[in-house]
Amino acid sequence: MEEFSNFVPMKTDRTLLKYLEDMLTPARIELFKRVLSHRTRHFTVVVQDVYQLHNASAVIRSCDVFGVQDIHIIEEQLGKRIDREIAMGAQKWVDVHRHSSSQRCLEALKKDGYAIVATSPHKGVPLQDFDISQKAAICFGNERDGLSPEVLESADAFLHIPMVGFTESLNLSVSAAIVLQELTHRLRNSEISWQLTKEEVLNKRLDWAKKNLKSVDLILERYHNLQSHKS
Repeated sequence: MEEFSNFVPMKTDRTLLKYLEDMLTPARIELFKRVLSHRTRHFTVVVQDVYQLHNASAVIRSCDVFGVQDIHIIEEQLGKRIDREIAMGAQKWVDVHRHSSSQRCLEALKKDGYAIVATSPHKGVPLQDFDISQKAAICFGNERDGLSPEVLESADAFLHIPMVGFTESLNLSVSAAIVLQELTHRLRNSEISWQLTKEEVLNKRLDWAKKNLKSVDLILERYHNLQSHKS
C-alpha cells in the first residue's frame, strides 16, 4: 500500500527526459506542457472509506479535469476500493496516494502545510466564501456515514455547498466536482502562487513520458546501457 510522505520532487534526469520525449510526437509533448501549466498542489483531495467503487474513481477523474495533481484515498475500513476501469485512465495523470490509516494521512498532510478542511452538509463556511489563500486538503467522507469522528476532530475548517431544494444531500462524486470546480476557478483568477514549480513540472513530464510509452522497461534498459558505455 502506498503511503504519502511530504512531497519533495527528485531532481529530474533531463537527459533521460529528452531521450524519452524524442519518442513522443511534438503534439503530445505540447499537450503535457499545456496540462501541467494548469496543475496545482495548492489544493489536494482526501476521500475516506468510500463504499461505492465508482465514486472514488469519479473523484480521481474530477481531480484530473480540474487540475488537482494529488488525491489521497484512505482505505482503513474497507480495503482497496479504487476501480481502475471506471477511472478511465485518470490515475495515470493524477498522483494517487493510498493510506491504511486516517491518522497517518492527516498527520502527513498537516506536516506538508495543508489545512484539513472537512466537508459537511450544513456546517461551516459556504463554498463560495471559503478562504482559498492557504493550502488545503479537502476531505470527503463515505456515502453512508460521512467523515469519521477522527477526521472531524482533526479538521481546521469546515465547508458546505449551499442547497435550496427539498433534497439536502449530493452524491459524493458530484459534491467533489462542484467543490473542485469552484475552488480551482477562483484560484486561477487569484494572485496566489498556485502552479507547480519548474522541477515539479519536469518531474511530471518524465513520469508521463514513461507512462505514455509501450515497452518502457526495455527503453529504460537501453538508455542506461547507452549511458554506461559513455562513462
